[in-house]
Amino acid sequence: MDMPAARPVILQVLPALDAGGIEQGTIDMAQAITRAGGVALAACAGGRMLPRLGHAGGQHVPLDLRSKNPVSILLNARRLARVIRARGVHLVHARSRAPGWSAALACRLAGVPLVTTWHGVYRETVPGKRRYNAVMASGRRVIAISAFIARRLARDYRVGPDRLRVIPRGADTTRFDPAAVRGPRIQALAEQWGLPEGAAVIMLPGRLTRWKGQALLLEALTRLGADGGCDRPFVCVFVGPGRRRDRFGDSLKQMVQTRPALRGRVFFAGHCTDMPAALAMADVVVVPSLEPEPFGRVVVEAQAMGRPVVVAAHGAAMETVMDGETGLLVPPGDADALATAIGTMLRLTPEQAATLGAAARAHVLAHYTTEAMQHATLAVYDEILGSSLADWFAWQTAQPADDPSHAPTDRQEASVQTHGQ
Repeated sequence: MDMPAARPVILQVLPALDAGGIEQGTIDMAQAITRAGGVALAACAGGRMLPRLGHAGGQHVPLDLRSKNPVSILLNARRLARVIRARGVHLVHARSRAPGWSAALACRLAGVPLVTTWHGVYRETVPGKRRYNAVMASGRRVIAISAFIARRLARDYRVGPDRLRVIPRGADTTRFDPAAVRGPRIQALAEQWGLPEGAAVIMLPGRLTRWKGQALLLEALTRLGADGGCDRPFVCVFVGPGRRRDRFGDSLKQMVQTRPALRGRVFFAGHCTDMPAALAMADVVVVPSLEPEPFGRVVVEAQAMGRPVVVAAHGAAMETVMDGETGLLVPPGDADALATAIGTMLRLTPEQAATLGAAARAHVLAHYTTEAMQHATLAVYDEILGSSLADWFAWQTAQPADDPSHAPTDRQEASVQTHGQ
């Protein structure tokens, strides 16, 4: 099937555009595809981040692809195939399993290539689960978001180096830049959350869910002492949403009430729309996940903000944190080790904290930027389509923001070629 000499049309498929790494990656790539002269479509059920898709230059295709029912998956595959034909889609990028099955079938029907990104640590605890997961290893190219995930894909799903590409997620280092966050933004959040003035802030960003380790952090804080060894009292802030009927969140609050050392010190901030300011107020950011993180974007964002981090030593954290240089790694599930590491971070002098923060940000700038992720993913599309999206993106990002040549001309757009598959 020969492709026309036109702007490549890339369709991303996912369940919805609510908060999360899959959703942010979709928006990041919509921005990159558009900036490179392509057309970015996203098929999903909508969600709170939908306006951001439009701001990034992407177009929403309203399809609810969340159902795992085999009949729904087949019906959605037909709907997707119609979209692919009607919109002239050249390539489909699937980011989640149920939408991935529909996308794989639709790509066969429409004769277009499929790229998949393996985002999660998918379990295989019930019969048939590996087969269900396997669709995310079936793309013409399979993107792993960390070396940790790549090893699993190679070992368990036999994805060879001809198809496997490791592309870490990135942090938006323009948005997550300590120099760009002013005091009033931080003060506004502190007042909104009712934090006491002058307290050291221990922060855990993440959904209120058991495996993120909130209960383990509370246990560690009971062993920390009144001030963690620093010259001021500490408070703990959980930044992230809970579920509508949140028994786990209730159990955390009950734990706080029954531990005298925690009363008045723990704050539940809920969803936050200004995470750079939230991270900027933290004296230490703690990510004590009980299960391995496939990447752990918040760890990278915190380091981009120059904040000291304490992170459980498994999963992709072994790649994103340089122990003792950009943060501290602790044994997973060990409350005593977690308390010790937090205390160490709270006792850093301003000069020591600044040195660690600078090393952390430099590490992110060198290895984990959104721009690097975008360029590498566009290069994967180019491998399949024979297009030049990555080159155009690199050219675009090299232009000054106020340069009128920053936007591609009609001639430039027309020169983005796609070839036979």
